[in-house]
Amino acid sequence: MTAPISDDTTGPRRPAREWRVFHGDGVARPHAATALPPPPPWRTFHGGPPLPPRYPEERDAARRLGGHAQASPLDPAGVDVVNAALCLRRPLLVTGPPGSGKSTLAYQIAHELGLGRVLYWPISSRTTLQQGLYAYDAIGRVQDTAVLRASTEAPGGPGQPAEPHPVGDYIALGPLGTALLPYELPRVLLVDELDKSDMDLPNDLLSVFEEGTYTIPELVRVRAREPRVEVRTDDPDAQAPVWEGRVQCRAFPVVVITSNGEREFPAAFLRRCLRLELPHPEPPQLAAMVAAHFSAEVAEEALPLITAFHERSLDSGTLAIDQLLNAVHLMTNGGPEPQGAPWDELMASVWRRLNGS
Repeated sequence: MTAPISDDTTGPRRPAREWRVFHGDGVARPHAATALPPPPPWRTFHGGPPLPPRYPEERDAARRLGGHAQASPLDPAGVDVVNAALCLRRPLLVTGPPGSGKSTLAYQIAHELGLGRVLYWPISSRTTLQQGLYAYDAIGRVQDTAVLRASTEAPGGPGQPAEPHPVGDYIALGPLGTALLPYELPRVLLVDELDKSDMDLPNDLLSVFEEGTYTIPELVRVRAREPRVEVRTDDPDAQAPVWEGRVQCRAFPVVVITSNGEREFPAAFLRRCLRLELPHPEPPQLAAMVAAHFSAEVAEEALPLITAFHERSLDSGTLAIDQLLNAVHLMTNGGPEPQGAPWDELMASVWRRLNGS
């Protein structure tokens, strides 16, 4: 007997759960990260043994976000892109003009989701992949070994070889290397201004972002006698174990990559990222940033200043948000009255265009 054909044409049923864990409203939700949807099968990693989160949000986050809750300068579509990157465990490539909130977005995600301290990796033309992963102080190890040998062989010395320092004492993980440790909850990694890098760095990142793992050759060589080695991490005064010279994540980190749009990235790199373009903030977003760093009352008082800043930004396209915050601080801390020739002359200096004109 032929089974009846279902008249249900709605397609596969979607799970009845809210997939958005980042709301962009600046409200901290300490357990939001535990509500992340499960990763796709091809983005599931099995590093271990698991490390608990031990690094709370540091004071630097308040310096960047302000003492009050700061809403993200994203529209609903932008918030959805951030959540898609979180759900898919893919890096988020954020572009936009200077001062549009690209770097701050990483701190907003960490704050809202309760993911603790942001790992910060600033990029320059000399930055290499290994600098992001780890550093090995070979010269320091050789010098310490020579000192131990000399102390052993000196007259009156013990006459027996002294125990050398562990190899882990000479290895320090970088921001990327720390982010890929097997934490139970993802760390937030800010890769700032990747467009300033050498041409090879985006391609060098492909394998690490795809596989979520890397090896430390100096530890691979000693794994037979030292399978577990404690190394320093990028967190202050912190160490973590590395097993057999290999690091693999459990929860892929929340990677926020910023770019000022000064260059194009390889197609293979772009394919592995979700892209988000931030426009220059409108007056309501600028007012929210001022309120976050000062107060709602100061933001209300500074509305004429905010409007003037926005208009000047549209004319030049090269002003940054911190130039607005500088002006508001002067306005509220004994600077000239925010009107008239003295104030205009001061703003000509404070709001000087970033291109130097």
